[in-house]
Amino acid sequence: IVSIIEEQKSQYPGVVIEVTPIRDYILKQEGAHTFGYVSEINDTELEKMKDEGYKSGDIIGKFGIEKIYDKELRGENGGQQVEVDVSGKPVQILGRKEPVPGDDLELTIDIKLQQAAEKAVDEQLTQIGAHAAAAVVMNPQTGEILAMVSRPAFDPNLFAHGISSKDWNQLNNNPYHPMDNKTITGEYPPGSTFKIVTGTAALTEGVVTPDEQIFDSGHHWIIPKGNADGEALGWLNFRSALAHSDNVYFYEMGNRLGIDRLEKYARMFGLGAKTGIDLPYEASGLVANRRYKEKNFDDGEWYLSETFDAAIGQGFNLVTPLQAAMVMGEIAADGKRYKPHVVNRIIAPDGSVVKDFQPELLSQLDVPEEDIKLVQDGLHDVTKYGTAASSFRGFTVDIAGKTGTAENSQGRDHGWFVAYGPFDNPNVVVAVIVENGGYGSQSAVPIGRKILEAAFGLNQDGGDKK
Repeated sequence: IVSIIEEQKSQYPGVVIEVTPIRDYILKQEGAHTFGYVSEINDTELEKMKDEGYKSGDIIGKFGIEKIYDKELRGENGGQQVEVDVSGKPVQILGRKEPVPGDDLELTIDIKLQQAAEKAVDEQLTQIGAHAAAAVVMNPQTGEILAMVSRPAFDPNLFAHGISSKDWNQLNNNPYHPMDNKTITGEYPPGSTFKIVTGTAALTEGVVTPDEQIFDSGHHWIIPKGNADGEALGWLNFRSALAHSDNVYFYEMGNRLGIDRLEKYARMFGLGAKTGIDLPYEASGLVANRRYKEKNFDDGEWYLSETFDAAIGQGFNLVTPLQAAMVMGEIAADGKRYKPHVVNRIIAPDGSVVKDFQPELLSQLDVPEEDIKLVQDGLHDVTKYGTAASSFRGFTVDIAGKTGTAENSQGRDHGWFVAYGPFDNPNVVVAVIVENGGYGSQSAVPIGRKILEAAFGLNQDGGDKK
């Protein structure tokens, strides 16, 4: 049709041919929150970006890597200056500007692992009747993000042609917020996954020795807070308390440490601050601390019961799934914290490498090596005889893990699972949260196991082949 009109321009004086680039997201919802989407620039964006060469009608990245790397991806428009006669017929071309293609991005995402993670999340949500979840898989030795799933999701193609009000309302009115990348914007109480921080702090500060036995009668002796379902586990040392996720033991660790030292170690692990991942709209989470309470509550006094809550990851504490993965990753990498990233390389149209993203060490835990080793051993025991043991029976790769259940005032509790493997030389960390999924061992662990199976090639189909 274009050729016919171009050949017979004189017959169609009012018709102008314009070429518009259209993004086609061939994977549809798969990886949607990582890729993001493009759409026409709006007035606010134009006002802010016109000095950078953006103009009305431009298609720009609005979300995900499309937004962060828009300048690299967009290239430069071409065009020509044409002299026409009175009837609009071209007489001669006065000038031509060749278009310049944008750079390509090579991601750290492993497509088979991404597919396996999405499938695992979808199957589990269907099975337990939950609607929202997030999972992130990372290499703790480099910070490379290997898979990232947020549910519910959306199809970025809806935005490429300008989204209809019907589609927009459907997305906007969904109570489970499909447009949020829950792996980096969802803030949840970390639940028992926070015991990694509390345990590390208690050992390093010397408030407990690894062999000291503490008696769990089902509730603490100062404040009658106890374990889920009133469980009483008797005498416990550090490793067994971590393996069985014993609240009473960790309440006592909070009691001995106090909130200020708990806060110090949480921040040392990088909590309460953005990780700096190359995706937009990342949330900071929140570390329980005195100043926060003073600022936000009429009764600004800090109570011991709030320290108890903080020690087991409840109360004011909030983390994103990525932050939970980072905490586990630091234990896996012997205290090193690498900046997470989803882009591996930026490649020019001629194939040359514009930028190669190397692992970036953000910090190192100021903690004795033997204390990290004790935490590693406790987390290893979780999958051997602790809270995730039944789910990892017969698993041929050695895994360290931690389950968690985050209390939720709005409904059923959220279920957590964080893990890393292989235990001796970890190159995979997984964090999973299922909103309103109940106990982490029942809702999040099955997803984590399937993701780890795919990561280590233990699953039969290796995800959908494409």
